[in-house]
Amino acid sequence: MPVPGPPLLAITDRHLSSQPLPELADRLFASGLRWLSLRDKDLADAERLALARALLRRARPWGARITLHGDAALAAAAGVDGVHLPAGSDPAAARALLGPAALIGLSGHDSDGADLVERVRGQVDYLTLSPIFPSVSKPGYGPCLGTLGVRRWAERGVPVVALGGIDGAQAVADCLAAGAAGVAVMGLAMRDPQALGPLLAVAAGGTAPSRPD
Repeated sequence: MPVPGPPLLAITDRHLSSQPLPELADRLFASGLRWLSLRDKDLADAERLALARALLRRARPWGARITLHGDAALAAAAGVDGVHLPAGSDPAAARALLGPAALIGLSGHDSDGADLVERVRGQVDYLTLSPIFPSVSKPGYGPCLGTLGVRRWAERGVPVVALGGIDGAQAVADCLAAGAAGVAVMGLAMRDPQALGPLLAVAAGGTAPSRPD
């Protein structure tokens, strides 16, 4: 299953948002976003279930897809489009539960190495790889892999979604040029949905603004 297009994933963190997530989702989808993943793991399962269903209702008129971080069983109960699994999870079990049309992702880190790719090849639709650049939301988290790290992982044969410090159109362009299947953002999307416009344009096949001299 290819990642949704345009290949830009927004990951939720309601603590960074100035409005409830369903209302924020409306603004994100109006800006052109078509892939939103509910994280907010500090919520109780019942609250996450209700929130996932609310986001799904907002997504459907736009043709957008909703995934849920962490729990394949909760994703199945919510009826969302897929699940993003933490590192070390069993994607085959998630696939068996959610079916062939589900979008299944897995968190990956450079320390996992090529063994991870061999283990999950054919079972996941993408791996998130982080951190690519320094991140405001996770200062000091690293080491940062940069576009060379993106390229190295992309060449291993599993679609990579670049995560961490993707805060501008040039970062999107650089990651996609290095072979990423998509990019992911969190803080920027939560704080200012309109700021995603230039990133979405590049992700959809446009060009990034030229670098200043």
